[in-house]
Amino acid sequence: MKQLSTGNRLIFVLLLSIFSFPHLLQAQKTSVQNIDRRVEELLVKMTVEEKIGQLNQIASDINTGTDLKKDDLLGQIRAGQVGSVLSHINFENKILIQKTAVKESRLGIPVLFGFDVIHGYKTIFPIPLAQAASWNLGAIEAAEHIAAMEAAADGQNWTFSPMVDVTHDPRWGRIMEGAGEDPWLGSRIAEARVRGFQGADLSADNTLAACAKHFAGYGFIEGGREYNSVDISDQRLHESVLPPFKAAADAGVATFMCAFNTLNGVPTTMSKYLLTDILRDGWGWPGMVVSDWNSIGETLIHGTAIDDADASAKCLSAGCDMDMAGRTYQRGLKTALQQGRVTDQQLDAAVRRVLRLKFMLGLMDDPFRYLNPQRREQMLERPEYRQAARALAAESMVLLKNGGGLLPLDKDSPFKKIALIGPYANSIGHKDYMSFWTLGLGNPAYDSTKVVTPAQALVPALEEMGFEVTYTEVCLDATCTEKDLSVALQAARAADLVIALVGEQGLNCGESRSVSTLELPRSQEKLLQVVARNNKPSVVVLFNSRPLVFPWALENVPAILVAWQPGYETGNALADILTGAVNPSGKLPVTFPRRTGQIPMYYNHLNTGRPQEFLGQMWTSGYLDLENSPAFPFGFGLSYTTFAYSGLQLSKPAVDMDETLEVSVRVTNTGKLAGQEVVQLYVRDLAADISRPVRELKGFEKITLAPGASRTVVFKLTQADLAYRNPEGRFKADPGMFQVFVGGSSADGLTTRFELR
Repeated sequence: MKQLSTGNRLIFVLLLSIFSFPHLLQAQKTSVQNIDRRVEELLVKMTVEEKIGQLNQIASDINTGTDLKKDDLLGQIRAGQVGSVLSHINFENKILIQKTAVKESRLGIPVLFGFDVIHGYKTIFPIPLAQAASWNLGAIEAAEHIAAMEAAADGQNWTFSPMVDVTHDPRWGRIMEGAGEDPWLGSRIAEARVRGFQGADLSADNTLAACAKHFAGYGFIEGGREYNSVDISDQRLHESVLPPFKAAADAGVATFMCAFNTLNGVPTTMSKYLLTDILRDGWGWPGMVVSDWNSIGETLIHGTAIDDADASAKCLSAGCDMDMAGRTYQRGLKTALQQGRVTDQQLDAAVRRVLRLKFMLGLMDDPFRYLNPQRREQMLERPEYRQAARALAAESMVLLKNGGGLLPLDKDSPFKKIALIGPYANSIGHKDYMSFWTLGLGNPAYDSTKVVTPAQALVPALEEMGFEVTYTEVCLDATCTEKDLSVALQAARAADLVIALVGEQGLNCGESRSVSTLELPRSQEKLLQVVARNNKPSVVVLFNSRPLVFPWALENVPAILVAWQPGYETGNALADILTGAVNPSGKLPVTFPRRTGQIPMYYNHLNTGRPQEFLGQMWTSGYLDLENSPAFPFGFGLSYTTFAYSGLQLSKPAVDMDETLEVSVRVTNTGKLAGQEVVQLYVRDLAADISRPVRELKGFEKITLAPGASRTVVFKLTQADLAYRNPEGRFKADPGMFQVFVGGSSADGLTTRFELR
């Protein structure tokens, strides 16, 4: 048996810990009936006020927790007015809060502790978009299991993750929180993340209830501007937006979260079409729905509700169960009930779903199962968690260019002196290398003692290989001048090779971090031009949370590596890649445009009746000043070795609707190093009832090949893979010709055709 790498060994052990107890599955099935019986027994004892209280989630201070000496939170809990507490990390306070709920309220119902666990809790992993670039579902699942173990040990039992929004607009700050632009890849990652958080037993003390968000359409906000309106076709909703949500629902996700946006004029928090017709009736999903932060109250600002009672009636009847942070239900729901605008049955249905979740988490039998100080001490920030973070960060990095085989750096490299230059060589501020969404750390400021910076890892690693290494941080803000850049010029002049570390601040990544342009911020491309005046070879390392545009670097820099925001193990993972200890294998989960003006740009677009064949071609769909193609397409990523595709074959040239088609291809490592390749399968329906995308991802497999080795990869296609939503609202596949593409990105590969009969 081939020996597993350190990262893969860890993933294997972690997944084994989740799935090595098959008897739990039958036990869970048996317990469902018991839970339902106990919920009904509790429900009949509750007053209207206590029922509304279970639908009320109270926000607290992320840093310190609510000041229980001044705030009346405990009084509200005693009165049965609180069902959940949001964003609380003070462990001792959580114990006190739970004791108050269990021992001092009339019915003793414990509270849920909800928290945004986005890319790690105490151990910070790469941002989710970066994780998607690994195309390694097992590693993503393992990362979420680690996050769940840490968060659960610290008293949390519910995470507002995964975000499964597909988006075509990288100006949106929350693109970093999802899996990119493709609904098929996004669906597989949604499943993996739900499994990682929830495991095989939601009542285990090392798992969290997951939450699929934001339902729905949030990734298509107009202008990429946070909280903005969404106006999309029903076709796009069902084919691009909903599939990852459906995948999460089918994977058993415990909760859903409404989106902030309107969808075609209706705030999603009061959308019966989304929450009832699709989610509950259409998909048969039984879980609990929570609003986003005060999104019930914000229906008044949208102009779709006149007061709290109106908002409460419309949102509860649509299917939104819990009110996050807004207290609108607390103020208006009883009035709406008295007015007959909400029925007792609707109120009970919402409360029933909240109580059922608490039973499923085991809180009703052991309210303090997540509040064990000894387990907390044992489970947080373990060394093996950082090993997994390092492995995933390296596997997430995407090599975009490597002219002349400049990388990896090794003892045979023709350089003696290397200069690390840029604002992200050794940054200790702005949560750089992380994101806004690292709330589990408590202090919103950057914790420089926990992150391995590039300089901290690269300097000793390269010096051990015999290089002379310097690093120079550069002033890059509104007050800086050309003279300030002279320090970078001098450092580059003294070196044989420059590694320029540029990108975005960590605090610019996340909610309410939308931008109007994708240009390298703070004049950093000017820095690259200044450094290049010495005519020295250079490597650009991008620390980014979204696709960026860098036209000068695209044309003039020989080697470009996308490192994303890699988390705690940034420096070590970067050193692994640049020195060749790890061969890059990341592939882009999102298209990189050449200019911001090309947005929206995504690979699975519809064709136009007048496609442009060359720049400047008149009477075609294109620009006068820029070609249509992206800088780097979806699925693209280089390796230090090369792969050749050959022998694309179909099991038969034509298949019936009920048959499975096998697509096989031979992949060969034609280079001198072992490497991993993400083999990707795309299809195109050549003549459907409606126009279909030029390519659609329908399968991938990540394989490892030694130098000179080959492997045949086999994909299977069924009618379901070829189906689409037709104008009558039915999912169906049309008989006719289909084109198949297999290769290393969405823009290349071998192709053939088959007929569906």
